[in-house]
This record gives sequence, C-alpha cells and structure tokens, in this order.
Amino acid sequence: MQVYRARNPKKSPLWQWAHRHYDEFEAAYPEAYQPRYGVLRRIIPEVVHKFLECGNLERGFARIRCDHCEHEYLLAFSCKSRWFCPSCHQKNVQTTARFILDQVVAPVPHRHYVLAIPKMLRPYFQRHRHLLKRLCTLAHESLSEYLRTALDCPQGVPGIILTLHTFGEYLDFHPHIHALVADGLFVRPTSDDGRSWLRVGRASHRHRR
Repeated sequence: MQVYRARNPKKSPLWQWAHRHYDEFEAAYPEAYQPRYGVLRRIIPEVVHKFLECGNLERGFARIRCDHCEHEYLLAFSCKSRWFCPSCHQKNVQTTARFILDQVVAPVPHRHYVLAIPKMLRPYFQRHRHLLKRLCTLAHESLSEYLRTALDCPQGVPGIILTLHTFGEYLDFHPHIHALVADGLFVRPTSDDGRSWLRVGRASHRHRR
C-alpha cells in the first residue's frame, strides 16, 4: 500500500529562485525589460506569489481521515495555477487528458498539428495580446476548410481540440497552436433518428523530407 508523503515545495530550485530573486526581477523590469517585452502583465506576479504559497501548511490545509483505519494527515492547499507551478500544472494536465479521453474524443484515429505564425508577426501579438484569441478561431477555420476540401464533404463536421501556447522551447515569446484533430469528418446519418454521427473518409497527408 502506498503511503502519502507530503511534498516540500521549498526544496525545489524553482521555488528557491522565485523566493530569492522575483522581487528583484519585478523591481528591475520597467527599465531592463519593459522596452522590449512591454508592460509586465498583472497575472505574472499574481501567479508567482500564489506558487510561493502552494503546499504551505501555514496558508491553510485540509485534514484527511480514513474511516477504516482512522489514519489522518494534513493536506496543504494548492495554488491551482497552470504552467508555472509544476505540481498543480501536472495535475491539471492529467485531469484534462482523462476527461478528453473519456468524454470528448470519438474512438477514431487522430492527428496532432502544430500551427505557428512568422517571426516578424510575433511582436505585434505580443503588444496586442487580445488578438491571440483570434488565432484559435483562424486555426479552426483553416483546418475545417482543409478537411472538407480534401474529403469533398462541405457539410462535414470536424472534431478539433485546440490549445494556445505563447512560449517556445527557450521561453521566448512564440505563439503557436497545438491541435488534436480527428482524422476525417463527421456527418449526420440519413436516417430520421439523428441520434448518432458517422465518420467519413481520411485526409491524405504528404510528408516532405
């Protein structure tokens, strides 16, 4: 039987860096970084400070008790943040993946697409971040048009899940979209019940070496 071991977030290098240097970074940001990257968004200090309190029993906890063996332990509250907090982000990833697998995607083959924009356009989206929401809309429209054209099915409905990332491998500003796409289209059956969907065709892909 597994024994619960409370994590110690203060031992992580990320926590130690944020604890020691984030205030210094925030104070230096207007002069050192703002001319290049724009105003520091309010969400950033909010997420960092929440992360520093994540898993800290002094900030609140729940008492977990087993009715069978009467064993008890304390579970510190988490920050529930995405991306910056490794623990909370990993939990969100696993929970979302299980929900998508069980409740969303159809039992058909899927493909993974990555859609990016040219480097010369990235600074414009960095300065006008409200435009990032349009990227998912345009990606959905482009993939839908491609599938309907490739399969010659104008009324087909694509199965698409999109997620927007705004950073690259080296944490530079690199907005791009990951798309999980059903390999084909869905159409309503010709019967009158209309309670189910049928999948038609598979899009052909050419790979360049």
